[in-house]
Amino acid sequence: MGNRLSKIYTRTGDDGTTGMADGSRVSKADLRFDAMGKIDLLNSQIGLLRGYLSQASHGQFDDNLSRLQHQLFNLGGELAMPEYRGILAEYVIELENQIDEWNTHLPPLKDFILPAGSMVTSQVHIARCYCRDAERLLVALNLRDDNVSPISLQFINRLSDWLFVLARVVARLDAGQEALWDKNTLS
Repeated sequence: MGNRLSKIYTRTGDDGTTGMADGSRVSKADLRFDAMGKIDLLNSQIGLLRGYLSQASHGQFDDNLSRLQHQLFNLGGELAMPEYRGILAEYVIELENQIDEWNTHLPPLKDFILPAGSMVTSQVHIARCYCRDAERLLVALNLRDDNVSPISLQFINRLSDWLFVLARVVARLDAGQEALWDKNTLS
């Protein structure tokens, strides 16, 4: 890659705009740029999750999470260059297959699960929430511009499902119980 990013600050964004891949300038408050930021935030949260899982001796998820980080970079590329397609249908299928595999070892859901548990289980739930935020922005962006790939919308939706099931798996690895919602609990 050489010295592609040889200068970190350019001062070109001091006016509240940022450069897109096609050379155009977009307001930093634009919905597209906000969606790119949410994907970046999700990616960073997954990086943090990788650290927590490693510390908890749950390194078996690291390859999957690393691959997801690269795929999220591809998704950011799609947002910066709407003609680019970096999210493939096979990524959605991989997530679905993993969810199905994990679910064969989990008890059926009978109640809502609270986003709680061990530190690492809670971090998975936080990543899931960031994923849902990103999904809402991608849907809004697609409603406005009609150029977010349907496969990318499926991918981000399935990723939040994958993170939900991962939280259930990790809760069991941490010998914890899922915190179930009790509608009769009053504060």
